[in-house]
Parts: sequence; structure tokens; C-alpha cells
Amino acid sequence: MQDMSEHILLIDDDMRLSAMVGDYLRSHGYQVSSAPSLAMGREMLARQACDALILDLMLPDGDGLDLCRELRASPKTKSLPLLMLSARGEPTDRIVGLEIGADDYLPKPFEPRELLARVRALLRRSGPVADDGDVWRFGRLEIDNGLRQVRLDGQPCELTSYQFDLLGVLAQHPGRVLSRDQIMDLLKGHPLEAFDRSIDVHISRIRAAIEDDPKEPRRILTVRGVGYVFAKKQDADSGSA
Repeated sequence: MQDMSEHILLIDDDMRLSAMVGDYLRSHGYQVSSAPSLAMGREMLARQACDALILDLMLPDGDGLDLCRELRASPKTKSLPLLMLSARGEPTDRIVGLEIGADDYLPKPFEPRELLARVRALLRRSGPVADDGDVWRFGRLEIDNGLRQVRLDGQPCELTSYQFDLLGVLAQHPGRVLSRDQIMDLLKGHPLEAFDRSIDVHISRIRAAIEDDPKEPRRILTVRGVGYVFAKKQDADSGSA
């Protein structure tokens, strides 16, 4: 059973689905609150803290993407684990959701066991980890594995839990080109492992966070038709964008 302090908020106007998901997650030890609209969801988020959010894309009073943007723009909720749901399963919808900050995306209909696995993975990766001093330094860039924090010139970078894991995989193999399949294999067990094109979206967001000076060589290079490479310092100016 999970610690009952783990509280999940589900924002979805499908009352039947919300009841089913709520009962299933509660049976596995989670606290679950439900909101059928964006307005009620915002009110509940303001009133009480939650450990993860399951957010429907299409709601009667607006688009879940709007709330996702709001949450990622707020210091209080920018790191809140967020799983987006949608009956629209087009790749474009997934990419948009990921681009604005969702940690994972699950199309409807779905198996409750898959939802549970994804929620568990999000919570596991966002949970507190003791600072064991395991810090990787690459010039201005620091990857603090104990605190699960990336810093540039000592200032924290805004990355989701998945983006931290993805950057860590690349940084563990500096100078080595990794294909998407290899990256997915190294991220085995992460909820997004089955959606390889999401890697491209997240690489773009990581670059925006850690490559703030256009005059400096890129840290993450694209090898067209192959994959990505975390550049060694001496190689950083020799790859493609």
C-alpha cells in the first residue's frame, strides 16, 4: 500500500470515468479528489496541496492545456507531476501537451493498470531524494543527482522530472551518440518510454533551459538520422544543431 499522504487530484468531466479511476487508485492506497471542471480544479488546487495531477484535455469550461500553462508558470506548481488525458490520440495533441509542460500523456480509453503504473512512476521520480553529494559538473552546468536539480551558473533550471532523467542519460555518456531506441532503453520503466517522438520535444525544452547563450556551443547535439549526443567540452562546437 502507498503512503496515504500521496494525494492525487483528477480533473475530468466524465463522472463515470472519474469514479472508476478514483476507486481504483484508492484501492492501491492513494487519496483521490475529483473535479469536473477547470474552475473547480483551480479552486481545489488553491485550497489543498496534491502530489500529482491527472488532467483531462477537454473540459466544459475550457481546455486543460490552459491550466497546464498556468501551473508551469507558477513557482508553487511548476514541478507538480502532471499526467494529461485526452480522447484525442493524435501525435500533435501529445506533442502540444508535452511542449507546455505535461510530464506524461495517456489517450482514452486506457487500462486502469496502465494509469496506475504511470502515476507511480511520476510520483517515484518526483519524490524527495537525499542529497548524497553526487554532482556532475560540466563547465557552467551542474547536474545534482542527490537533489535531482540542474543548475546553470549556480541557478536552478526549470526541468520536469522526465527531462532531468533524460538529461542524466545523455550526460552519463558524453561524446557518445545515442539513438532514440537506446535512450528509451536506458530510460526503461519511465511512463513515456513507449512514445519515442516525445524525446525530441523534451530535448528542445532541455536545450532552452541549459543553453542560454547563443554564442556558446550547444551542449546537446543532434546527429541527423541517428540521435543525440551530450557534447564533451572540447567537442561542443563541432556538431549540428
